[in-house]
Amino acid sequence: MKIYDLEERIYVFARACRVLVKSLPKTINNIEDGRQLIRSSGSTGANYIEANEKLGDKDFLMRAKIAKKEAKESHYWLKLLSDMNSLSQEAIDELKSEALEIKKYYLP
Repeated sequence: MKIYDLEERIYVFARACRVLVKSLPKTINNIEDGRQLIRSSGSTGANYIEANEKLGDKDFLMRAKIAKKEAKESHYWLKLLSDMNSLSQEAIDELKSEALEIKKYYLP
């Protein structure tokens, strides 16, 4: 199911990243990389919300660009977690794809 409200879509993405991190084995690498994923996926949404409450066009662009950078960072952490764990590739590929879609198609 595709969600067309970007704010909701980013929220669902961040929530799915948290579910993934919760399911990982508790190794030092997973704990640290999982924390980074949680931060970046949550920051994507937080910055997008802030962009929508813009003070002007420059403020919107700055915050939207930060959200885009955080989505790109989320993709990085997902890729690393995927490479370092035997996870369901279908589930993680969906999250990686979603991070790229948010970055490429929905944020300036």
